Amino acid sequence: MDYREAIHYLIDEVPMFQNVGKSAYKEGLENTYTLDRHFCHPHCNYKTIHVAGTNGKGSCSHTLAAILQSAGYRVGLYTSPHLVDFRERIKVDGRMIDECYVADFISRDIDLFRSLNPSFFELTTALAFKYFSDMQVDVAVIEVGMGGRLDCTNIITPDISIITNISLDHVQYLGNTLEKIAAEKAGIIKHGIPAVIGETVAETRPVFERRAAEMNAPIVFAEDNPMLIAADRSADGYDYECRVFGRLHGELGGDYQIKNTNTILTSVIRLRQDGYDIPDEAVCRGFAHVVEATGFSGRWQVLSHSPLVVCDAGHNVGGIGWVSRQLASVPHGRLYIVIGMVSDKDISGVLDLLPRDAAYIFTKASVHRALDEHELMRIAAFAGLHGETAPDVPAAYRAAMSKAGPHDMVFVGGSCFIVADLLSYLNNGSRK
Repeated sequence: MDYREAIHYLIDEVPMFQNVGKSAYKEGLENTYTLDRHFCHPHCNYKTIHVAGTNGKGSCSHTLAAILQSAGYRVGLYTSPHLVDFRERIKVDGRMIDECYVADFISRDIDLFRSLNPSFFELTTALAFKYFSDMQVDVAVIEVGMGGRLDCTNIITPDISIITNISLDHVQYLGNTLEKIAAEKAGIIKHGIPAVIGETVAETRPVFERRAAEMNAPIVFAEDNPMLIAADRSADGYDYECRVFGRLHGELGGDYQIKNTNTILTSVIRLRQDGYDIPDEAVCRGFAHVVEATGFSGRWQVLSHSPLVVCDAGHNVGGIGWVSRQLASVPHGRLYIVIGMVSDKDISGVLDLLPRDAAYIFTKASVHRALDEHELMRIAAFAGLHGETAPDVPAAYRAAMSKAGPHDMVFVGGSCFIVADLLSYLNNGSRK
């Protein structure tokens, strides 16, 4: 079996939530434990950091990985979803997993996998954990896939559990209230393991406090002792003034990175207390070079300056709320928004947050869960959003670029799959 065949098996034969949604979701950890036993518990061979949350967990995971790499650690990084290449999910020191390793992993145990019928995420998690062991990483930053309590990453015993924030997302799986979702994500808090909580609201804070008390786990709420004195937007990210670390330049754009930064710095302080050797210089380098160090993309990513073209993978009410506020604060002429969504999100809630004065191009991503562009336009009309449709992301992007002048702005988003299709199109050299 070669890499192409292995990816065909992973993406086309194994149920993949990214493509098909609910039918790929498997509640419970039975398959995960079976795979873990088969591979001799590889996650026990290195330290781990566990990161959950509704929004921001990708940015926090990548930035922490960059900081740890800068501090001299050999770092595994497991995140999801991927945007362009499956191998983005599994990296060591910023380098994607080798194609041959993926092919060998699948081909060697294909009979076991077919007998278990694992989900895509169960199998990918097993692959990541074994790869990090074989690559002899010092520490792995592990991003939760969905929720926490029943997520198949939750078999690890990390050095620290981080929960960025809670908002309504995946309500059909995690619950339809903030309290229920918080309870699922609080499931990563383990006995005696320190927990850092980035942001809370009145409904979620007591949930975390109860879980920490039950687990006898030290808990820190990052918002209680802000690390940031000031945050100023710059042409290429943010300049921060910090209480402990002095001045930092953050490479990642997006106003929501201010909250993420406070969570990350609080986590670094906790890791230092637990014996991690993380000099201030490593924190500075990590923040300033997170894209180079980890290959992170798709978060308020500036693709062009004339016209200004930005894409962002925010896809729920919490994420789009931040995006909309930043769109309102960025100077531009006419605003063109290329948008598509998947059918199992709070579509009306997201659309209600978007600017009414933009020109919209409604489209759909190349996944089965994508909402039809004509249906999206119909729903958007009730929110006062108007425009035209395009059958796919490349066509929508070309339509927006054909209309935008040098001082205008084009924003592409609504779903990580929309951003994935855009970046795949651009990476294939089709910028016309």
